[in-house]
Amino acid sequence: MVTTLLLALAGVVIAVVLGSIWYSPMTPMGKLHMRYLGFDKLSAEEQKVQQEAAKPRMPKLYVGQALLSLLVSFSVVYVVMESIHNGLSAPMAIGFALFNWLCFTVPAIGTGILWSNCDRSIAWQKFFSDSGFFLVFIVLVGLLTSLFA
Repeated sequence: MVTTLLLALAGVVIAVVLGSIWYSPMTPMGKLHMRYLGFDKLSAEEQKVQQEAAKPRMPKLYVGQALLSLLVSFSVVYVVMESIHNGLSAPMAIGFALFNWLCFTVPAIGTGILWSNCDRSIAWQKFFSDSGFFLVFIVLVGLLTSLFA
């Protein structure tokens, strides 16, 4: 159980690092995310004002995101660990985690975008960007877990 918890915590670190890269303003996904948030319509001064206004909330947002990432990470670690312990190969175990991504994460992201106030011209791009992030995240956590299972 300790290994499972440590791997789940390592998954949170993976999510933080991956998210920092994935949604960086220098990447296409980061630029899309900024457009999704409406930053493309703001002047540089207005962007700075928005960023300064958000700073007091950032620690709470990061803690909340870390807890959400911990849930996903724990799920992937548990599925992969138990699958390998029950005699499945690592690729098959990671496949189960990917099946969960396909059946739960992808529809949740799609529903969120479908019912949000998202600019319809970027809705599909945002859907594939966010789904792709979780795909990479789950694969990385699954691969890490398979090394220790």
